[in-house]
Amino acid sequence: MEPNVGEVTQLLHRWSSGDGQALERLVPIVYDELRRLAQYHLHRKPDAYTLQGTALVHEVYLRLCNQKELRLESRAHFFAVAAQMMRRILVDHARRRGAGKRGGGAGFAPLEEALNVPVQDGIDLLALDEALDGLAEVDARKARVVEMRFFAGLSAKEIATVVGSTEATVRRDWTIARAWLYRRMERAGAP
Repeated sequence: MEPNVGEVTQLLHRWSSGDGQALERLVPIVYDELRRLAQYHLHRKPDAYTLQGTALVHEVYLRLCNQKELRLESRAHFFAVAAQMMRRILVDHARRRGAGKRGGGAGFAPLEEALNVPVQDGIDLLALDEALDGLAEVDARKARVVEMRFFAGLSAKEIATVVGSTEATVRRDWTIARAWLYRRMERAGAP
């Protein structure tokens, strides 16, 4: 039987308070959703590189477990944090791949070798990361909306819960932010 959102939130609160049993119960629930999210990213460009979805999920999971004093308010908040981590993992991997093309990148750890993450539909992740940083300087909420939507696949309703706004505002933020990022990346010459 699948737990409801309230149960997930309750488990997140208990885990944030240091309850190890809550984490044991939470892991199978969020693992499946994180795996679904990883597959979403990996199947967007199946002809690029191969990636074991579990490698991306495990890296996110390890980073989450290593966070000190992580206070998760809700399921949506959990996946917002996971989205930030996925962004960092994907961008870091893109940077390493770029360094490898220039002769660097020797000595990757085994998990990182398994992260042959595809660039989504021709998007330059490094340019997107830089553009998102620029957007965050102008409007941090819009940058968070993009991060949660693009990297975590959260719905407008879930994002609205995390950022404390309405679904309509999130939809407007998403539309405006996409246009802003497109122009910024186009000026930078990124696809």
